[in-house]
Amino acid sequence: MANKRNLKKQIKYICGDLAVESAISIHTVQDIDVEKMKKVISDVAELQVSTLKKCSFSFDKVAKNYNSRAEYNKSKSAYFKAAYDKLVSSFNNSVKSIVKQMNEALPAAQKEANKAAATKHQ
Repeated sequence: MANKRNLKKQIKYICGDLAVESAISIHTVQDIDVEKMKKVISDVAELQVSTLKKCSFSFDKVAKNYNSRAEYNKSKSAYFKAAYDKLVSSFNNSVKSIVKQMNEALPAAQKEANKAAATKHQ
């Protein structure tokens, strides 16, 4: 599990990359659906803000509620791991959805060119 600072940096980098790719595509790909790409950029910004807000979570128990400090630490660790995994899973699903929206905005000719380039490199 990453620390909170690194997690926030990763979220910002991923969202930034998605937004830049979308902006570049608007200006370089002919016949792209500009409105869909603008919506994608908006969705990326919303995803970044909402995910960064969810990065802070706290364990609501205290050590006195447990028989030993080891039990408390184990429970606390399990809680943070589950919360982190849930956050990452939700973020990844949202990123997949955004990438799908990006692909839908591409014209058919560009999709075919991308497929040809992908099979050429395999």
